[in-house]
Amino acid sequence: MKKLLLIILLFVCFGCKNTSEEKTDTTTYYLIRHAEKDKSDPSNKNPKLIEKGLKRAKNWSNHFKKVDFDAIYSTNYKRTIETALPTATHQDLEITSYNPRTLDIKAFLEKTKNQTVLIVGHSNSTPAFVNKMIGEEKYDTIDETINSKLFMVTINKGKTTSKVIEVD
Repeated sequence: MKKLLLIILLFVCFGCKNTSEEKTDTTTYYLIRHAEKDKSDPSNKNPKLIEKGLKRAKNWSNHFKKVDFDAIYSTNYKRTIETALPTATHQDLEITSYNPRTLDIKAFLEKTKNQTVLIVGHSNSTPAFVNKMIGEEKYDTIDETINSKLFMVTINKGKTTSKVIEVD
């Protein structure tokens, strides 16, 4: 009986060790464009989300409810912050501001290594961010009418993969 308990204990311990090692070897980034913004005043450079956008922000939160984020990043605009807020609230995380124009991609990747991260940006900055992460010009600017693209970048043991999916 003691041998059986010892075998079970060893199996559980080694199983836990392998699981944690796998997690620490993987970094996953989820990148989205902000939800639908108020376009009624073209001179307003920092508009809020419209009702449809607020609904989409809640839908993103529902989409991500099974994802355990370590960090959430957003540009410092009302529309991106409002898009990130439902997910941040649900995950009990603060939103960290970033500037895509001054972002040091190498420092960012090192800071977020082995984490699961949500990044909310814009039609131009989101694909550009992904391109920097993967080291190639693979993704074009998102059309202004599209707010449903989810870019996923995974780095596992030095290998980087990316994909895009549409989320309604």
